[in-house]
Amino acid sequence: MLSNPFLVSWCGRTQLPSFARHGRARAPVPTLASATLTILALSASLSAAPVPKTTTPALHTVRMVQQSIPMPDGIHLSATLYMPGDAKAGEKFPALLEYLPYRKDDATAARDYPIHAWFAARGYVSVRVDIRGFGASEGTPTDREYSEQEQLDGEQVIAWLAAQPWSTGKVGMFGISWGGFNSIQLAMRHPPALKAILAVDATEQLFHDDVHYIDGMIHFDEFELNMDDLAPSMTGAPDYSLDEKILGPRFESAPWSLMYFKHQRDGQFWHAPVKPLSEIKIPCFLIGGLLDGYRDSIPRMFEQVKAVKAIIGPWNHTFPNDAEPGPQIEWRDQALRWWDYWLMGRNTGIMVEPPLSIYMQDWHAPDPHLKTVPGKWRGEIGWPPRNVANTKLYLYDAHVLSTEPAKSAVHHLRYVPSVGVEAGFWWGELLTDQRPVDAYSLTYDSAPLKTDLTILGRPHALLQASSSAPQSDWFVRLSDVAPDGTVTQVTGAGLNGAQRESASEPKDLVPNQTYPLDIEMHLATWTFPVGHRIRLAVSNALWPMVWPTPYAMTTTLQLGGGTGSRLTLPLVPPLCMPRLNSRLPSLPNNAATFCPRAFPGRVIGKPSATSSMEKQK
Repeated sequence: MLSNPFLVSWCGRTQLPSFARHGRARAPVPTLASATLTILALSASLSAAPVPKTTTPALHTVRMVQQSIPMPDGIHLSATLYMPGDAKAGEKFPALLEYLPYRKDDATAARDYPIHAWFAARGYVSVRVDIRGFGASEGTPTDREYSEQEQLDGEQVIAWLAAQPWSTGKVGMFGISWGGFNSIQLAMRHPPALKAILAVDATEQLFHDDVHYIDGMIHFDEFELNMDDLAPSMTGAPDYSLDEKILGPRFESAPWSLMYFKHQRDGQFWHAPVKPLSEIKIPCFLIGGLLDGYRDSIPRMFEQVKAVKAIIGPWNHTFPNDAEPGPQIEWRDQALRWWDYWLMGRNTGIMVEPPLSIYMQDWHAPDPHLKTVPGKWRGEIGWPPRNVANTKLYLYDAHVLSTEPAKSAVHHLRYVPSVGVEAGFWWGELLTDQRPVDAYSLTYDSAPLKTDLTILGRPHALLQASSSAPQSDWFVRLSDVAPDGTVTQVTGAGLNGAQRESASEPKDLVPNQTYPLDIEMHLATWTFPVGHRIRLAVSNALWPMVWPTPYAMTTTLQLGGGTGSRLTLPLVPPLCMPRLNSRLPSLPNNAATFCPRAFPGRVIGKPSATSSMEKQK
């Protein structure tokens, strides 16, 4: 019987428990000096400043205006303007822009109205524009996402909005996914009238983060098929013209995915649409989800952009007010405070609150149909979080984790290219029990925890690895093992071995040569409860998230010594964010079915039994 030498104690010096696994011989039990961890218990709570009391103005009526916006080459982009319908003569309003290829007059019409009408009722002209060659906009579809033409057109749209007689000359830009991506990209280009952005579920790293190459490895899903065939080929609603001059160029556009397949390394193709984050000089409000594949951009933007506000909830790729899983929150009222502050000069108090509000997830059983993630909100003054203790856990020959370096050993794993369906389609999602994919992985578990253990940040796996083939991928997954054996995945990441030194200049592996591989996992929050185990699983396939490598092979992990394969966890003390004093927003009658939810202290509807909202009452 072997002792598993891992236990976290918040203070003092603790003898570590032993447990039996695989019938191996007994080994001595190391002790843990917890000096590096006692700091975690010393942090004081961060108080959120209350929102200043303001008088709620009467809501405007809303009218919709179809507009054609001219481009310098004679092409016209189709726009829907949601305008205050009872504006007085000479009254001016800031403009808000959402700029997408997703067909505003049919595909997204039902989604667009509750968002844009909501802002129009509160004193903004909120504008939805189809990108060139899509929907009702004229022209040929661009040759890729985020093309130079798309961005030049976007600058023209912003300038046009600022120059209208109803405009104050100030423009904000917002959107989710594509609309968040191009909001960030246009902020990098400094159009004079663009004063602030709000980006939801978006990133600036196109090769590593975007859906085409997840972690720099090729990925293919239904989004590619939609953008290759359906979205560009349909002409604009409601006429759906069959005119060859309109329809022909759309059908003749080359599929984007074929071009992406030709760019399997980082480089100018992926960098052309973006500039360094430091180029952003205007304020950015970011909303992300811990189940969304683009969440890692938020820490980077905190580190490189001056004025940043962010909310990160337990959501997938969706707006927070209709997210599943919940808890759902209303985001439009927070966006309104943001726009009012930066576009109207009103003191809404939004910039004196904690810049980052992040949802700290509590354990939940693996359940792809979970409606509400248990947890609590936490406020942070920026990134990295305060009082993080990066704690190393070494991989042992007996498949355990220890805070002490292990003895030398080698573990082998045969390549099975079809492994991984239980791990999901990208680094997020609510997943089933991970034991089926763990069965084809090398797994390493802690002892049952004697106290709750909380992480906030991006765990690292540092592997000493080799492969019998010249091309190999490695994947690491951090999970929570409950006392009944069920396994809930927390986060993970992958690395193409050829990109170990550079994603722009990949090099084949030398077979059977050991390489140090630093795999930074995606942003996560999680509390591992008392009695649970921490698991690191290492595999060489993760289908269908990532396409398989072509060679039969065996990969190995080298264990032992201070540089042996190990896991680093960003541990933090429990620290909750007080309830904010935000008001439930009122809605115009024509949007009454769009149910508001307060952020973050109140949730509309009945919270789950394990929700922190229940616990805090």
